[in-house]
Amino acid sequence: MTQTRAIDPIHVIGGGMAGSEAAWQAASMGVPVVLHEMRPERPTDAHHTDGLAELVCSNSFRSDDHETNAVGLLHWEMREANGLIIGAGDRNALPAGGALAVDRDRFSAEVTAALEAHPLVTIERGEVPGLPPEAWDSVIVATGPLTSPALAEAIRGLTGDDGLAFFDAIAPIVHADSVDLSKAWFQSRYDKGETEEERTAYLNCPMSREQYEGFLDALLAAPKTEFKEWEGTPYFEGCLPIEVMAERGRETLRFGPLKPVGLTNPHDPTVKPHAIVQLRKENALGTLYNIVGFQTKMKYGAQTDVFRMIPGLEEARFARLGGIHRNTFLNSPRLLDGRMRLKADPRLRFAGQVTGVEGYVESAAMGLLAGRLAAAERLGTPLETPPPTTAIGALLTHITGGAEAATFQPMNVNFGLFPPLEAPMKGGRRGKRDRARAYSERAKEHWRAWLGLREAA
Repeated sequence: MTQTRAIDPIHVIGGGMAGSEAAWQAASMGVPVVLHEMRPERPTDAHHTDGLAELVCSNSFRSDDHETNAVGLLHWEMREANGLIIGAGDRNALPAGGALAVDRDRFSAEVTAALEAHPLVTIERGEVPGLPPEAWDSVIVATGPLTSPALAEAIRGLTGDDGLAFFDAIAPIVHADSVDLSKAWFQSRYDKGETEEERTAYLNCPMSREQYEGFLDALLAAPKTEFKEWEGTPYFEGCLPIEVMAERGRETLRFGPLKPVGLTNPHDPTVKPHAIVQLRKENALGTLYNIVGFQTKMKYGAQTDVFRMIPGLEEARFARLGGIHRNTFLNSPRLLDGRMRLKADPRLRFAGQVTGVEGYVESAAMGLLAGRLAAAERLGTPLETPPPTTAIGALLTHITGGAEAATFQPMNVNFGLFPPLEAPMKGGRRGKRDRARAYSERAKEHWRAWLGLREAA
């Protein structure tokens, strides 16, 4: 009688968005996984729990529009691939207009419980200090932007690369019952959403010109965190501290997170606000709201003084103040091959933000792909990478050669990463939204075909 040889496990280092998704995908393909998470034995500067897939900066997965938005298309592709992260996000969603926002505690709890319950997943708590043992012949490094110093130094030593880094900032969270509703009101921009709850998903605080100018002066004058040896490291443009945006010009915030468009103040409908601060629901109970776009490097004492200048937040109580930490990422176009493996040591595959994709969804998507690629190799049925016409394929192409190594920076998914449309749009369609629909239609067709090729393998 022939005895089937046991399948050696894949080791996944890091239990964040990418690592959790990678472990789920590989195990779902029948391959054992050992998931290594250093928390709570070794905490980080940004995490507060030991839960897997803990959301740090925000609770938003951004737009869920899969027809005209590249992020929504990425959501769609992950749903089609039975993604754990997007599935848990859907089941723990909060009203957010056209966006997908989640209750972060329930979301993390569901992801943790799902992986703990999977018969092929073993979770080991503790740091992997340095390069993984040679006996681990298939490793997915999904340690995220807060990679432990020991592992980061080992990777730098292996690649001869000094690494790249950027600062990432966290927005403050306010207790909802401390917001003055005689000044603030509930409304999503342009009344987006199919239900009344979605159309009223945001709290809005209006500012007159004088209030805006005074707030801006206080923001710019407030004491900030000093970085010393970190200075000179570039910020990621998609997560700039609010004071960094303000330093670029006095109107910058009014064309960014404080833009006064698509909203009408019911307390004074005939007066158009000069600027509007929005707060988004943070949990299912609606007891907490985060201040949208208010990532900050102000010192804690200054934050309460400055943010209470916002109309409606004069008596605000903060469940969490903002913060800032350094994120690191690989120069992936130079260091990784087309299958996300380290050229200097192909047993190491990288996934998530450490590869230079930016955002929760993008990180989880790279984990999804890494888990499938590693599992297919382990099973002896190598998997073709998804075409660059798909959202996940476009991200993969960007980080593994589509971007210039000399100027590589973190990138969110966007249609600019997709190959141009080869044929004229049906019916002679023109315009940005029509082009986006054409990109999405093509991506969906090609993604379904790629999933079918995998299932037929």
